[in-house]
Amino acid sequence: MRVTVLGGSGAWPTATEPCSGFLVEHDGFSLLVDAGYAVLPELMAVMPVEDLDAVYISHGHPDHCSDLNPLLRARALGGNDPKPLSVHAPHRALDAVLALDRPGMLDAALTRHDFEPGDTFAIGPFDARTTLLPHWLPNAALRLTTATSSLVYTGDGGPTPSLPTLAQGADALIAEATYPTHTPTDDGGNLSTARDAARQATQADVGRLILTHLWAGAEPDEYVDAASCDYEGRIYVATSGLSFEL
Repeated sequence: MRVTVLGGSGAWPTATEPCSGFLVEHDGFSLLVDAGYAVLPELMAVMPVEDLDAVYISHGHPDHCSDLNPLLRARALGGNDPKPLSVHAPHRALDAVLALDRPGMLDAALTRHDFEPGDTFAIGPFDARTTLLPHWLPNAALRLTTATSSLVYTGDGGPTPSLPTLAQGADALIAEATYPTHTPTDDGGNLSTARDAARQATQADVGRLILTHLWAGAEPDEYVDAASCDYEGRIYVATSGLSFEL
């Protein structure tokens, strides 16, 4: 399994960093996990959009799904006539982004696979397991498993025992860490810190921790230092261009 970070900025993109987007490839199959603001140009830099096989959207906030619209437009209007894109998302998570165009305009460009957080299903060669994390919208954390490796991605969400259960023994955990050490009261329970992510990575005994969704423009070293207080494994920050094999 190969993972390429397309973006990891939280809430809005910066001049150099798109929002959440991760390309996961295995056995000739390509899966885009989340498609936040400015992710599409990063994807187009590494592969033709018509070659993408599937998309997984964790929840309906635009910093995680907005670029699904130009992605579908590129496939529908680009003249290459690819097969419909398989898109997996929680029920109603795509309503707003698909409503940006006139009714029916993009219908032929995708096949929707709506699910409830907690469902399990296949996405190409991946066994996909999901679980609900606390957030303002239903957010489905994802575990992708092959015969040889496993990856867990949180989307967004506050700390909960369901995450270490989902991530138990995974090779890597890509975890939302909007703040380094403390979550503001208004966000309490719905977002996580780097220390929250580290504690849950330790509970799950994951092989490596990748911090993502850092507050736009934040200093990455501050987050790594915070996480290292509670997790002894390898810690990375999700920035566009980072790539690793599992």
